[in-house]
Formats: sequence, structure tokens, C-alpha cells
Amino acid sequence: MSVFSTCWIGTIFFGCIFNFHGNGWHCNVYGVDFEPIGGLYKCEVREIARKLKVPESIINKPPSAGLWEGQTDEGEIGITYDVIDEIIYRIDYNLDLSDINMSDVKKVKKMMRLSQHKLNLPPVYEVSKA
Repeated sequence: MSVFSTCWIGTIFFGCIFNFHGNGWHCNVYGVDFEPIGGLYKCEVREIARKLKVPESIINKPPSAGLWEGQTDEGEIGITYDVIDEIIYRIDYNLDLSDINMSDVKKVKKMMRLSQHKLNLPPVYEVSKA
């Protein structure tokens, strides 16, 4: 059996926003076997969903960990995924960020920096074989 992740590029950069192991088993580099949409921006994921005729109510549903009534990922972050997408895209392609709210840019860069450890395998204790 293989475990597939539902993380897109933004959630990978943020270590699935706030969850170390995502929803129990995905959205982390060492808890999945395959990241089929891991290299896509959220706007690209939505585009594919439309081509696959996924209902708009699902495509436009605010992402949420379901921690409490009305909780959304974007509400927790304070930035929409569309803005996060744009910032990450421009960082990826070394494009100008000056026309984007600088506090949003700083926040995204900080989240990426603070989540960097989630992109690596955990350390392994080496037992001496001597």
C-alpha cells in the first residue's frame, strides 16, 4: 500500500501550514510515498480540478484543518492562498515582489524559513559498530 499526499507547493514550503504530520499521515516528506501535486501552485491544482469536473463547491471550499467551527487555514495564516501562491511563485522565479504587501511577503518568507526543518528527514542516531 502507498500513501499519497494532498499537499501543493505552498503547504510543502510551510510544512503543511502548522501540522507536523498533516492529517495524520500526509503533508510531510517522511510520511508519504508520493506527492502527486507537490510541485503545483494552488491555482494550478484548482485548474486541474476544473478540468476533471470537480464541483466548484469543493474547489472553492476554504481549506481547513477542522479544528473548530469556522476555522480556516487562510484565517489562521492571515493571508489568502492566492496571495501565498503569488509570493512563492515570484520567489521561485526571482521576480519582483515590490507591488505585493511587504508584510505578507515577510510573513511568507518567515513561515518558509521556520518550516525548513520539515523538508528534511529526522536525524538518526548512529550506534557504534565497534
